[in-house]
Amino acid sequence: MIHTIDLHDRAPRVIASFVLETARGPVLFETGPESRFSALLDGLNALGYAASEIQQVFVTHIHLDHAGAAWRFAELGSTIYVHPRGAPHLVDPGKLWASAARIYGDKMEELWGQMGYVPENQIEILQDGDTVVLGGVSIQAIETPGHAYHHHAYLIGDSLIGGDVTGVKIGHGPVLPPCPPPEIHLEVWRESLARIRTLKPSRIYLTHFGQTQEVGPHLDMLETRLLEWAGWIKQRLKAGLSREQMVLEFEAYVAAGLRAAGLSDEEVQEYEFADPSWMSVDGLVRYWNKHHPEEVMA
Repeated sequence: MIHTIDLHDRAPRVIASFVLETARGPVLFETGPESRFSALLDGLNALGYAASEIQQVFVTHIHLDHAGAAWRFAELGSTIYVHPRGAPHLVDPGKLWASAARIYGDKMEELWGQMGYVPENQIEILQDGDTVVLGGVSIQAIETPGHAYHHHAYLIGDSLIGGDVTGVKIGHGPVLPPCPPPEIHLEVWRESLARIRTLKPSRIYLTHFGQTQEVGPHLDMLETRLLEWAGWIKQRLKAGLSREQMVLEFEAYVAAGLRAAGLSDEEVQEYEFADPSWMSVDGLVRYWNKHHPEEVMA
């Protein structure tokens, strides 16, 4: 059984962690940011577990909203399972934090908490297709780049812990693609979605937020929206809009779409916390300028 813990990151339904029950004890997927570590502990306690019982932690990738508290569990003796490209940033997170600090400035501690490192001997690197069996449960790492090159989804039976490559979907709202810089790559992301379809999961667990059993429609809508957003940015780049203009217009464009889907102002805000519009502008602008500059010349 897989349980969802809401980390209440500025609002409900923004960041989730997942607890897999096994005969060997609980296994954690996604730690969330260190700033929400106490909320995660509360969630574990509500399930009847102490933090010290978590001996295995799997992260889909090392962005701070997914793995920022991994070092806290390493301090308690946990082994952290991660993609080979992500592992160095857990051992030495300085570059990752410096990059984030350039964006968030004096909000770093409020949003992400404290920086810590994971000892190298407590990291287990998983290659694509590697399977870990814990308490009779098989967990298979599925390399799924596109949102980030160091991204794994985890297949557990016919359930998939999807990470960010499977999108953001809150409540009855639509699925949206999280597109932060610097590694967004449309073609690679679409290949990952195609691969997930071949796995035929019956349920996808979403870090942002919860789960969906409408797997086919969910993936189709995600791919459609990814291409739609990329096309929107492409046209604005060709028109010569500044970043500031694009961010303002894109925020309004996304919010209008969410309200048209019947979401309240509070739900629109949850989406903005989980998938900031300005990040997707920056990520998709970088994608076009890096991979297809000839298509966006003004």
